[in-house]
Formats: sequence, C-alpha cells, structure tokens
Amino acid sequence: MESDFKLRAQGLTRDYAGTRAVDGVDIALAPGEILGLLGPNGAGKTTTLRMLAGTLAVTAGTVTLAGHDLAGEPQRAKQHLGYLPERPPVHPELTVDEYLGFCARLHAVPRRQRREAIAAARADCGLEDTGRRLIGHLSKGYQQRVGIAQAIVHRPDVVILDEPTAGLDPNQLRGIRELIARLSRAHSVIISSHILSEIQATAARVVIMHQGRIVMDEPLGETAAPVVEIALREAVTADSLTGLDGVAHATALDDHRWQLTPAPGCDIRAMIAETAAGRGWGLLELGAARYSLEERFAALTSRDAPPREAAA
Repeated sequence: MESDFKLRAQGLTRDYAGTRAVDGVDIALAPGEILGLLGPNGAGKTTTLRMLAGTLAVTAGTVTLAGHDLAGEPQRAKQHLGYLPERPPVHPELTVDEYLGFCARLHAVPRRQRREAIAAARADCGLEDTGRRLIGHLSKGYQQRVGIAQAIVHRPDVVILDEPTAGLDPNQLRGIRELIARLSRAHSVIISSHILSEIQATAARVVIMHQGRIVMDEPLGETAAPVVEIALREAVTADSLTGLDGVAHATALDDHRWQLTPAPGCDIRAMIAETAAGRGWGLLELGAARYSLEERFAALTSRDAPPREAAA
C-alpha cells in the first residue's frame, strides 16, 4: 500500500538534449529504512536523487513523499524531505546556529520552535559545542555534519544524502557512518555512493544503477545468498521467471542467460529444470553460485546495455 512507504518513485525518467540519463526508475522507501544507492560515476545516481528531492524536473514519472505528490503538492511534499546534495550548501561566513536558523526558516519551522529544532539537529549530528563557531573554521568532517543537520532540522520523514562521505578521512568516515545509522531511528534515509564499502557499512538495502537504469534492488543481506544461473535455448521474459514459486528476482545476463535469486530457504533448481522442460524453453545449463556484493556490482555494471532486474 502507498501508506506503507515514506517515499515512492515510479517511472522516473530524465532526458538531456535527446539523451536519456535516467530511464524508468522505481524506488520505494519504508519507514526507518536506510537504502544505499550504488553505481559507477555517470550511472544517474545524482540525477535520480535530484528528481526525488524536487530540485530537477522529471521528463516522466512521479514522486510521492508521505502521501503527497511532489509535482502536485510541492510545498506539502517537501515538508517531509531533507536533502544533502553532493556539494553541501553551507555558508562559511555564518555560524552553525545562524545557518541552521536560516534553514529552519526556509522549512517554515515556527519561530517558537526554532531554537529547540536547532539544538536537536546539532545534538543529533554531534555538533553540540559548535553553535557559535563559523562554519568556515570547521573541518571538512564537521562541515559535512552541518550539511546533514540542515537536512534534518525540520524533522522530515525522508532524508536524502548524496555522497555524504566523499573526501573524508578514515576517522571522519567512521563518525558519519555512525551518524547515518542513528538517523534511521527517526527518518527513512537514502544514501548514494560509488564506494561499495560505504553502502555495506550503513545500508539495509541496496539499489544498483547502471546507465540510468536500476539493475539490482535487494536487501543487503541477500546479495551474498546462493543464486542459480541458467541458459535457455528460447528467449523468455523476466515476468515468466519471477512468476515461478520460489524465484524472488531474475536478472538477464544476456538474451538467453539468467541469474535467479531464490526466495529465502528455497532450492529452485529442480523446479526450474521441470518447468523449462514442460514449457519447451530448452534448458542448456543450470548451476548454483554464491556472489559477493562486489562481484555482483562488477557483473551488473560492466555490460553496455543492462536490462533492469525484475523483482517479485
């Protein structure tokens, strides 16, 4: 149901001068979920996040935030959204409190609640003692914390963070990871990165994009689960495979080869063999394998024309 999700995007598409940068992206974000958006540089991650945040118009598709359509009710929808772009929009000449107060006003936080909202955002982001310090005098790690604080000062349902750990040293990385984990107690979070270890350290679910399309969308714990690889003589559709009992996902490796992810606890090999024989698909190969997230990322983002993975 729509009410089960804090954010839902359907068919998001963006064209630039005849080039399709994002092609039919569907994303749903549950309450308290941390979703990791992975992809190589140029995969369409930032363009997708900008459309989700309402800072870039869509060519096609819809975005709903806490039940409000972003195009039809932009002000109401954005009350439920916090956004940290790839380049944090901090003002070095302002103090932390001045900047967060400015952001609180932009998000229409009532005057009588602003001081409390600023203090809460600073506390959540580990900035308790920085209120009177100039942002320009803070380290890059603390400036990133300020950027996250501005995204949550109005207590949104959804927080979108675009490459929040870029350029940080190992100690700063650890601090931001811990902060993102804490955010899920009160917010649903989307975090983007092209670094697999950052997503593995923070997210519960991973979406991989390549050439503007989603090629994988799975809970992170299932990405190393056994998968079944098949080769068929006849061409079949993803729907015909995900419609089979026990098949959770189907990823096309080429026109006749598929990688199938079983539902938890299911061994689908015998069923696949019987179904292929019964439907005349011409089963040429069938085998089981186990892949890490790194291996699946490499396989899914190395093809020139990747099909989208179908989910049951």
